[in-house]
Formats: sequence, structure tokens, C-alpha cells
Amino acid sequence: MGLKQGWNGRFYEDFEPGDVYKHALGRTVTATDNSWFTLLTQNTAHLHFDVNYAEHTAFGKPLVNSCFTIALVTGQSVADISQNVFANLGWDEVRLPKPVFEGDTIYSESTVLEKRESGSRPDVGIVKVETIGTNQHGDIVISFKRTLLVYRKGQGPGDKHRPEPKRKA
Repeated sequence: MGLKQGWNGRFYEDFEPGDVYKHALGRTVTATDNSWFTLLTQNTAHLHFDVNYAEHTAFGKPLVNSCFTIALVTGQSVADISQNVFANLGWDEVRLPKPVFEGDTIYSESTVLEKRESGSRPDVGIVKVETIGTNQHGDIVISFKRTLLVYRKGQGPGDKHRPEPKRKA
């Protein structure tokens, strides 16, 4: 038996405009996720962590913090889109067409919009994707475009950061 390489993500050369990646993992958002994220980021909007307050709004229950939603959906895309990221350049056209509530399960997918050479960094290329997040009913709850620098094959840290296990002889 030999060493089997695990999934290491895509590199710049692997992306083609029009490719669609349905990201593998869904995630059910809990009240704890919402409350902790909101309070850790010093967001004082009662709507995210005070159930009694939220019951007196048009929603009737807490809304999930929108910054949590963009972080979650971005995170879901990492294995397919940015496992080999050099840097994110920006998130554009962020839209939140439907609210996310505690207990919703979020799924996501990304479409490659364009790719181009970097004029200043020969070790990376620029990739632009559109990502959508949906709830368990298929309703789109977030969409955004993200531009990032992605390493070319053979560039970047690769496995250089990973030490070999010290095995007993």
C-alpha cells in the first residue's frame, strides 16, 4: 500500500469560465452560532441574540447575522474554489434576497465567471466566481461575486508546511 494523496483543491489552471461547483457540505445554523458570532463581532443588534426582542419584530424570531451567512457560504466554497488561495481581492454585489433563520440549513454552489493572468505575480492567477447560498427549501438567501488570487500548480507553500510524523522504528 502506498501513500494516497488527499484532495488538495484546485489551482489556477483547473478553473474554466462556466464551471459550476456544488459545494459538498451543508450546514444547519444554530442559535449558538448566531449568538456567538454576533457577540464576538460586537454587533449589538438585538435581532440576532435576543429572542424576546425578535418576537416583537415582523420576523417574529431571530434573524441570522448576515456576516455569519457570508462567512459560512464562503467557507463552504473553500474546498472547491480557494483551497489554494494566495489572497482574496474582494466580495462584490452581495445580495441577501431572503432571511436566514436559526435552524435553517445552508447549501451553496459557485460558478466560475472569468479567469485571467496576474500582471504582477507570475505564481498566481485571478479567478472571479459567483456564489449562491440556498436554504433547505432551495430559496436563495445570499449571492455574491468574489475575486481571488489562486496559486498556479507547483507554486505556493504546497506541503512544505507539513512535517513528517516521527515514527518509532
